[in-house]
Amino acid sequence: MAKYNIALLPGDGTGPEVLREGVKIAQAAAQRFGFSFDTTEYDFGGERFLRTGEVLPDSATDELKKYDAIFLGAIGHPDVKPGILEKGILLRVRFELDQYINLRPVKLYPNVDTPLKNKGPADIDFVVVRENSEDMYTGLGGVMRKGTPYEVAVQEMVYTRNGVDRCLRYAFETARKRNKTKTLLLCGKTNVLTYVFDLWERAFHEMGARDFPDIKREYAHVDATTMWMVKNPEWFDVIVTGNMFGDIITDLGAMIQGGMGIAAGGNINPAGVSMFEPIGGSAPKYTGKNVINPLACIFAGQMMLAHLGEEKAADCIEKACVKFLESKVLPGLSVKDIEDAGMSTTKIGDRIAEYVATV
Repeated sequence: MAKYNIALLPGDGTGPEVLREGVKIAQAAAQRFGFSFDTTEYDFGGERFLRTGEVLPDSATDELKKYDAIFLGAIGHPDVKPGILEKGILLRVRFELDQYINLRPVKLYPNVDTPLKNKGPADIDFVVVRENSEDMYTGLGGVMRKGTPYEVAVQEMVYTRNGVDRCLRYAFETARKRNKTKTLLLCGKTNVLTYVFDLWERAFHEMGARDFPDIKREYAHVDATTMWMVKNPEWFDVIVTGNMFGDIITDLGAMIQGGMGIAAGGNINPAGVSMFEPIGGSAPKYTGKNVINPLACIFAGQMMLAHLGEEKAADCIEKACVKFLESKVLPGLSVKDIEDAGMSTTKIGDRIAEYVATV
C-alpha cells in the first residue's frame, strides 16, 4: 500500500479551517482507494512572524524537500505589511524548491454562477500553465534617488532559454494528456516585449514541431487573451504564458469559473516537491467562525492526489464535489449563502466526505 508524507502549512486567517476540510476529504479518498498519508504541520505565517520576527527558518526549505507534497491553507495577516509573508514564504518556497510551474485549472462546475452570460460548464474548461520562477519575480532591479522628484525604479523581466523550455514542455505534455482539442496557445506580447517573447515564440514553435507534432500551436497577445477568456472561453484548451501575465489571467480565470472560493492551483516541480493551495486569500475577518467555503482547498487536495499518481482518488473527489454542488444544498458559495443554508465549513466537508465514500 502506497504511503505519502505531506507537509501541512495552515497559514493565516481561515487557512487552517479550509485546510482541515481539504485533508479530511483527501483522507477519505485514501481510505477508499487503498493508500495512506501522514501529515506534519508547520506554523509558518503571520502569527509566528509577529511572535518571533522570523518569516521562514533557514532550515525550512531543506526540510520541506523531504516530503512528497506540501498542502497550503492561506498566507496573509492583517497585522503584517503586505509582501513580507508572500515573499518570505510563498515566493521563497517556490524558488528554493524550484516549483517552476504554476498550474491553474479553470473549470466551471454545475450550479456555480459565472458572470459570463450564456456560458456553462461545457464552455469553461481549460488549463493555464504559468512559468513560476522567472520574469519580474526574480527581484532584479533597484531604486535610485528614492523619495525625490527624480526617483527611478527598475524591475527587470528576465527569462532563460532553459526556464522557457521546461515550462513549454510541461504545457505541451499537459495538452497531450488532457486530450481535449490538443491545442496549446502561447499567450505573450510579441509586438512590444520583442526580446522576451521572441525567445518564447521561437522556443514554442521549435519544440512543438520537433517533439509534439500532434499538438496544434496557436499564439495570442495577452490583451486579446483576456478578451477571449470573457467572450469565448470555450476556445481554450491549454494556455502557456509567463509569470506576470499568468498571475493576471489566472485571477480572471478564477472569476469566470465562479470566484476565488472554488479556484485551486499547484506550484509544481515535476521532479521534486510540489505545493497545492486554494487561490483565495486568508479572509481574516471570518477567522474561527466556521463559515468559509472550503471547496477551493478540497479541489487543491484533489490536484495533489492526481499529482502523486492517485488518479482514481482524485477523480472520486471531483465527482463528490460535483454531486455536492448538484444537490443544491447551497444557493451560492458566499459566506452569506453558507449561513443562510444552515451549513458551515465543517458540514460542507463532512457532506463531501460522505459522497467520496459512495460515488
